[in-house]
Amino acid sequence: MKRFSPRLFALGVALGAIGAAAVLAANVYAGAATRRIDSTAAATTQAPDQVIQWNRILLGVLRTPGAQPATVHPTRSMAILHAAVYDAVNAIVKTHSDYLVHLKAPRHASVAAAAAQAAHDVLVQLYPSQTSTLDADLAASLTSVPAGQAKAQGAGVGATAAKQILSLRSDDGSGASPIPFTPRTNPGDYQLTPPAFAQPVFTHWPFVKPFALRRADQFRPGPPPALTSPAYTAAFNEVRSVGEAASTTRTPDQTQIGKFWGAPIQNYWNEIAQTAALQHGNTLPQNARLFALLDLTLADSVIAFYDAKYTYHFWRPITAIRAGGDAGWTPLATTALDPSYPGAHAVVSAAASRRRCSRESSVRSRASPPPPRRPASAASTPASTSAPTRSPASGSGAGSPTTSSRTSSPHAGPATGEPFRP
Repeated sequence: MKRFSPRLFALGVALGAIGAAAVLAANVYAGAATRRIDSTAAATTQAPDQVIQWNRILLGVLRTPGAQPATVHPTRSMAILHAAVYDAVNAIVKTHSDYLVHLKAPRHASVAAAAAQAAHDVLVQLYPSQTSTLDADLAASLTSVPAGQAKAQGAGVGATAAKQILSLRSDDGSGASPIPFTPRTNPGDYQLTPPAFAQPVFTHWPFVKPFALRRADQFRPGPPPALTSPAYTAAFNEVRSVGEAASTTRTPDQTQIGKFWGAPIQNYWNEIAQTAALQHGNTLPQNARLFALLDLTLADSVIAFYDAKYTYHFWRPITAIRAGGDAGWTPLATTALDPSYPGAHAVVSAAASRRRCSRESSVRSRASPPPPRRPASAASTPASTSAPTRSPASGSGAGSPTTSSRTSSPHAGPATGEPFRP
């Protein structure tokens, strides 16, 4: 998360932070912004493996009305599913270090069965109302895996990985109630926005335990520019001109890009990864690592940007522009229910595109500290506050294979061992 950029602010805030995402995506996948990414229709060189199959199943669940709890961000489910799949698959192939849970798996266990069982068990726990459908999905997913000891052993590895990851995330703070938000009254302070003037969302998310970051504010950006600064003035004028619903200065291309990227951005990046993985002919273990790296990164980027949003509680352009005298100004996209800085789409897309493209980035396998204590009011959280840390409780799994979980001391550095990296 970098410091404020006027152009990033203009595109990322006024258009719902969708312009920055499109620019990032275009640099990686030329022409991708001309149509909705549909991984099922993309030209591929191979059939999807169980990692991609279950990523598609998860996206289907997330798009089912009412399936996702309104106060739990969907990137948490993505990260938990792919962490469990990765640790299960890697326990068998043993090409990299684990992410969080040590599994002593039989060498010839089926990686396909392990991936499918881990994903299924995570989703059944997170979305119990979908159990019957998910059970049918599991049966279909495993039809291509030959019956026998390898299949049974793989399923056992997957079940144990899912159980351990779910246990370690059971007290991560995601189940807390959102913190009521009371707007301040100074110029630049976030105000409830039209049309509904509803409470902002995910006010509790800065206090969710990260998946890889040491704490939510580890990479907190500096504050947005002062309202009297040239940078703010330039951004304000650009947003007012380009971001208006009836803008005469925005090009048709910009309008199309803005509308294209308007849906949940984390879904798009998972679909982009699916398409790329199939086109490159990745193996199942490679895809397990790819999606674990991607979705752990996305989950932590969301925790981090909510930390910054509710530290600076910066007003939305619709508030600023109407306060400046243009009472009828309306943005192209409906204003999201949270403070504007930093732009969520910009943060997630920067994290996803760099994770996808970088072959040198790494995530050390270690347990993250638990969430810091929640303050009485999100608006009163000081920007300089650092969260105390302690290691989460470790657990041992029941049944085969043998398991152990990696824990950390608040005084210890990252865990040693081979890095979990491309």
